[in-house]
Amino acid sequence: MRRTVIGVMGGSVADERTTENAYEIGRLIAAHGWLLLNGGRPTGVMDASAHGCRDAGGLSVGILFDAEREAASEHLDIVIPTGMGAARNIANVLASDVVVACRGQGGTLSEIALALRFERPVVLLDFDPGAAFLDACGPGRWYLAETPAAAATQIAACLKELDRA
Repeated sequence: MRRTVIGVMGGSVADERTTENAYEIGRLIAAHGWLLLNGGRPTGVMDASAHGCRDAGGLSVGILFDAEREAASEHLDIVIPTGMGAARNIANVLASDVVVACRGQGGTLSEIALALRFERPVVLLDFDPGAAFLDACGPGRWYLAETPAAAATQIAACLKELDRA
């Protein structure tokens, strides 16, 4: 059976609270035995979530914006350089069973929109871009979670609905 993939999206620049949340959701993803997938950058949400995953003994994959492996977080287990820029966002979303979105900017919003368009469940961790935006993105389901623990509980519920538990 293939591994369950949880995509963690969020800003390459992040404040302390967002970084702490990203680290903890990475740790919880590993604790559940899920694979963590992110955009692979060595900063912000991507670096923090990979760090948490590694510290908890999990497996992480980064699908990079850049063409060079050196542009990746040191905490990733598998690095996939693409040289595709933001176009790699579609691969990140489609490879994920569930998408977790931490606070971010335009790139994160595009990943949320793509996930909802392609009917991937989206768990918004301490991030609410607004129901009008979310509902306009597509038929996918979205959920708000205030804490990493609440996000992990919602991920598990989504996976159960998808028969991926």
